[in-house]
Formats: sequence, structure tokens, C-alpha cells
Amino acid sequence: MHDVDDQLRELLPRLRRFAVSLTRDPSSADDLVQSSLEKALSSWSGKRPEGDLRAWLFSILYRQFLDAHRRSRRYSRMLEFFTGNSHDPHTPSAERTIVAQTTLQAFESLSAEQRALLLAVSVEGLSYKEVALMLDVPIGTVMSRLSRARQALRLLSEGEITTPALRILK
Repeated sequence: MHDVDDQLRELLPRLRRFAVSLTRDPSSADDLVQSSLEKALSSWSGKRPEGDLRAWLFSILYRQFLDAHRRSRRYSRMLEFFTGNSHDPHTPSAERTIVAQTTLQAFESLSAEQRALLLAVSVEGLSYKEVALMLDVPIGTVMSRLSRARQALRLLSEGEITTPALRILK
């Protein structure tokens, strides 16, 4: 294991350089290297003994970067959806932040079904047809439920109602 420690120490500058080239931010690069090493050490038993350690670590780092990038894009789309703006999400104004927080609180007040519909269509970008197949309901049902969910979110966000009205079907 002492040999592995030395190999890891030797590869750290290369991993960091690669991470900086991906993130373009030294602080984010350090976080990426750390999470990659944590991932590598936790899945060490899955590493092929004959495999190249450097290639293995670089592939883990790259996959970690891609996963983080996808998560941040999903978060930005969600922020844009809730604020109604498509400005740079990295420098939100105080007003946008308050609107986003209010909308997120309103979103949490929706039923689980309404939240799932809004996330599937508005954040994940699924088509009505895909959601209909997922829920095993007609497309028209998806459209009407989505319309009611959007209306409930709008009313909750504007403070016009405190709890969304649920339609009881028999």
C-alpha cells in the first residue's frame, strides 16, 4: 500500500492540472480532485490489478466532472424555470434570489404528483408523450394535470392561496 501512496502523490499534480483545465477554476479543480480520489479509494476493489493507475484515475476524474456539470445544468434549468429568467444564474440579483426562494417554497407545497409532473416536463425536458407513457395515462390527462400544477404553482408563488386545491376523482 505504501507504493500506492507514492504513486498517488506523484499523480496529484497531473490530476490537478487536468482538473483545472476542465473547470477553469483552481478551487473547483481541488474539489474535483478530492472527490475523484475519494471515489477511487472507495471503489479500489473494482480496479483491475493489471490496469494503468493513471488512466483509471483520469477517467474517474473526467466522469466526476461530467456528472457535476450535468447536475449544475439541471440546477440552472430549474432556477430559470422557477424565476422565469434566463440570465446568468451565477450572479443572481437579490430580487431574483427572493423570487426563486419563494417559488421553491411554493413548489414544495405542491402535491408529489404535481411536483413530479413539473420536474419531468419543465426540468428534465420529457415530452408529454414520454410522461404519459411513464404514468400510464393519456396525453390529454398529462396536459390537464400539468396545467393545474402550473396554475397551483403560480397562485402559491403569488401568495393568492396557501395550499393547492386537490381535485378528488371517484
